[in-house]
Amino acid sequence: MDQTFDEETYAIETRALVKFYGRVQALRGVDLAVKRGEIFGFLGPNGAGKTTTIRCLLDLIRPNGGQARVLDLDPQKNPIAVRARVGYLPGELHLDENLTVESALHYLNRLRSGKADWDFVRHIAGRLELDLKLSIKNLSKGNKQKVGLLQALMHRPELLLLDEPTFGLDPLMQQKVLRMICEAQEQGATVFFSSHILSEVQEIAERVGIIRKGVVVEVAQTEALISRSFRRIRIRFKQPVDTRDLRQVPGVEVLSQSDGTSVLMQVEGEMDRLIKSLANYPVLDFETEHPSLEEIFLAYYQEDAHQE
Repeated sequence: MDQTFDEETYAIETRALVKFYGRVQALRGVDLAVKRGEIFGFLGPNGAGKTTTIRCLLDLIRPNGGQARVLDLDPQKNPIAVRARVGYLPGELHLDENLTVESALHYLNRLRSGKADWDFVRHIAGRLELDLKLSIKNLSKGNKQKVGLLQALMHRPELLLLDEPTFGLDPLMQQKVLRMICEAQEQGATVFFSSHILSEVQEIAERVGIIRKGVVVEVAQTEALISRSFRRIRIRFKQPVDTRDLRQVPGVEVLSQSDGTSVLMQVEGEMDRLIKSLANYPVLDFETEHPSLEEIFLAYYQEDAHQE
């Protein structure tokens, strides 16, 4: 029996999505809810289930269990209607090698009933520094990625599903692409993108989902995810001190110590106990640093490796 989905709030919803490839279970009950108008980053290593999830949302493959809604449509019952309203960048885009970029884009535009404004197409191509007259077979990997981005953006879709959108691009072009993604959101689009470049997810995503072995293990506001995890603390003392008492504080790990006057430590959880313990020390300076999203992400997978 179908469950009720919230079409007004969410552009994407999945419930208990399961997918097998033979005996291999790629998705083990994926639950997601992506809000309309947000940029949502989807993180996980190769094989975690990111691409499989995206393909299920477009009915490019069929899940073995669970439900999905995309823009208030069931992708299994209305795949053409879903794809017409979505801009999709696959991890590997395959086009006719004998076509020019322009011919390939015209072909894709005809499949979308000619929705694209060709002045807008040329504008985006200019920003991507992409020559529309070149043959697909003569393009570098980076330029093929630009074609993929252009075809996803050119019809100004309501929803962008982007699988590794900056893969193969140089750092300056990566920043341009991130700006384009933000501009699409400002114009009303919802953006769901997977990436292995965690700094770019941290830069533009409002919320982040982490998938591990086919299960979404964490969904949170990007800043909240960073701020609630461990911190690094650097303390400088007026004179050399014995830090044995600090090492006994729950959640505190001393990473390094220099001459007894400078200590670098990592703190998990609340800071209150450490602050109270420092009242007995001659503190000269106290600096805190939140971890990057990359450190948090790696912590999930290091924990998984230890369990194995």
